Amino acid sequence: MSWLPAYTKEYYPRSLRNRPCKVNRAVLLLGLALTVIITLHSWLRYSNEDYAHITAPSNITSHFHWPVYDNPPVVDIPTHETYINGTKRANAVLLMLVRNSELESALGSIKELEQRFNKRFGYPWVLLNEVPFTQEFMETISKVISGPVTFGRIPHEHWYQPDWIDEEKATADREKMAADGVIYGGSLSYRNMCRFNSGFFYKHPLLQPYKWYWRVEPNVHFHCDVDYDPFLFMEKNDKVYGFTIQLTEWPLTVVTLWDAEHPRYLAHNNAMEFISDDKGESYNMCHFWSNFEIANMDFWRGEAYSKFFDHLDSKGGFYYERWGDAPVHSIGAALFARKDQLHFFKDFGYEHEPFQHCPLDIDVWEARNCDCDRPASFIYGSACYPKWENMMKT
Repeated sequence: MSWLPAYTKEYYPRSLRNRPCKVNRAVLLLGLALTVIITLHSWLRYSNEDYAHITAPSNITSHFHWPVYDNPPVVDIPTHETYINGTKRANAVLLMLVRNSELESALGSIKELEQRFNKRFGYPWVLLNEVPFTQEFMETISKVISGPVTFGRIPHEHWYQPDWIDEEKATADREKMAADGVIYGGSLSYRNMCRFNSGFFYKHPLLQPYKWYWRVEPNVHFHCDVDYDPFLFMEKNDKVYGFTIQLTEWPLTVVTLWDAEHPRYLAHNNAMEFISDDKGESYNMCHFWSNFEIANMDFWRGEAYSKFFDHLDSKGGFYYERWGDAPVHSIGAALFARKDQLHFFKDFGYEHEPFQHCPLDIDVWEARNCDCDRPASFIYGSACYPKWENMMKT
């Protein structure tokens, strides 16, 4: 039977009606090539975190340098003269670095902190992302926050690897670290985050009006009520940095970090004993776990820490090794502040898997309606906690 419809046969010669259908070879090869490319791209996006991030549409569009902010809501910036429900507030903000894909885990953290603390104080939130937030993300988060909330885009130059980094060396170092089993050892995006948190977050335009911040991460838990204002506590008692968990860093990630430290601005009566067992000859790996921080951004903005970070950044260790913001912040705070300006929030219940801090004082645990397991507090397993306690006794 001819391939032509019956009603067309009378208009075509028999030679054409009986000719077999031929496939253009160029079209066939093009289709085959596209199939191979699409298959390879899909496999790489599934198996390689950095490739998936680099080729994500949101990341590609970020390189066009569109405006940093996507119509953030206009909010009144609170000051220390602002009162909520008759309660004086500090010039402070709750800060979260988060991606659109982390909506559910961000919601969990925010709901808990709002319930445990912020519903009584109404501090504003600032959420930052290296790509634009989706409308769904912003609308969902805004519904669970008691005070103002602003969503911002991180400037391109604050997030991505600098052009002067030797990419061949950085790639080789990442591959070696991954082969050695170092957590996030092969991740470029993790290094971007560590560098941003170490020396750029407090420079973000949305944070310029503020002095104090409480760093909050997705998928963390607040196990106790906070019935007082930690910002005002820090301000009244001349503190600059507050933490809940102390632990040791993975040595392979900071091989040359201590060699690169900048000792010019050492504070009198500093916390060197916490981070060094030999009076500064070497780094003992102790640090404050920076996924929880309540701190003074003017301390990071000051001359000592600014010079320190610029010096570290120039060495390339955020990319050639895997310098984390936790040891960088800890060394900066320990060296450039007095030890009495650092504060351990023993009365807070906080968890970031796999570690938690729970108040050991049973009276505090009961008064704050805590639901954490006191014997499981990381304070019992930390090699750094005794160093902190011994230092603070002297």
